[in-house]
Amino acid sequence: MSGNWVEDRDQLLAEAIRLRQAGRREEARERLVALSERLPQDAEVAYQTAWVHDTLGLEAEAVPYYERALDGSDLSDDDRRGALLGLGSTYRILGRYEEAAALLGEAAREFPDDGALKTFLAMALYNTGRTHDAMEILLMLLAETTNDPEIAGYRPAIEEYAKDLDATM
Repeated sequence: MSGNWVEDRDQLLAEAIRLRQAGRREEARERLVALSERLPQDAEVAYQTAWVHDTLGLEAEAVPYYERALDGSDLSDDDRRGALLGLGSTYRILGRYEEAAALLGEAAREFPDDGALKTFLAMALYNTGRTHDAMEILLMLLAETTNDPEIAGYRPAIEEYAKDLDATM
């Protein structure tokens, strides 16, 4: 890169993100792949490259970029959360259910207030046959986050049943 490489990197990355956001995903992918080749240790570039592959339905190609992004330590908390969700969801889409459940489980523990991570974890658990665990997560999430007054009125019961769906009261 010429000139101040940090400014060049930042400008090229911002431009690629704008292209993705504008729906010009293939152009964004080409630029991000090139940038990722130039900066293979840059976790943020790897994350953005993975993300654009996912938006194009190229999940298998996204995996190594997600993994590279998560191997790095310079992701913001928000980008780390997004990369964990993206990789876990991608593993699930690719039929790698156990890996998805393990990764999303770790991510949900790292970011316990993130309902999206819990939702994707529940889907992965369902795919592994752990339907009871999946239902528990979803019922607890519903009880904690609903704005529906009819459901909210039953919150204590829903939370109790979520712990053991087979129990009678």
